[in-house]
Parts: sequence; structure tokens; C-alpha cells
Amino acid sequence: MSCAAPHGPPSVDATTPAVLVLPPSFGHDEVVALCEDVRALLRSTGAGGVVCDASGLGPPGLAAVDALARLQLAARQAGGRIRLRGPAPALRALLDLVGLPFEVEGEPEQREPALGVEEAVEPGEPAV
Repeated sequence: MSCAAPHGPPSVDATTPAVLVLPPSFGHDEVVALCEDVRALLRSTGAGGVVCDASGLGPPGLAAVDALARLQLAARQAGGRIRLRGPAPALRALLDLVGLPFEVEGEPEQREPALGVEEAVEPGEPAV
């Protein structure tokens, strides 16, 4: 007995991170489908984020930056975020250059310090 593969993102539970594997290259239609997959994964898992496996992306360029920005926007609109897995150093540099910060799997989160928190100054040190 055989059955057709299910359409859409795979089913995962809340303890398993939802992973979306990005293709080596993509056009407009693929980006629209990937955005819908991100939204569907966030809805179906109830998780706060989706891991996007970027290890198979082709040479980094503005098309990849645009696609990742759209994926991040789709995730935020659905109440979540995306985290990258295995991005090439050149892609990370390009994302930094255009000002799109992404969390990378395996690296600590970088967040802004809490408002109202001040660093202690030792007696005798000049205030900065």
C-alpha cells in the first residue's frame, strides 16, 4: 500500500524545532510558497520560531537577502521569527552589510539590554 506525500510543511511537536530547508536558488513563486510554509509551521507547532536551513543556498546575492527578509517578515507577521542554520560566511556578511540581523543556530542570542538597567560605577572612576 502506498500513499502520496503530504503537501505542505512537515508535522512536528513543540519540542522539535520546525526546520525549513531552503533550496539552492529560488524565484518569486518559490519565495511566496516558502513564506506560506513558515506561517503554516508557526501555526501548526505553536512554536515561536522556525529554523531555516541555509546550508544548501547557492552563492549569496541580493535574491537570497530578499528571500530571507521576506521569510523573516512572514514569520513576524505570524508572531514568530526565523533562525538560520549553516549560513555561509559570505551570506552572513552580506546580511550584516544590508542591516538584516538574523539569529544563527548554535550562537547565543544578541538582545538589547533591558531598559532602566544601569551599569555600576566603582568609586573613583569617572562617569562615561
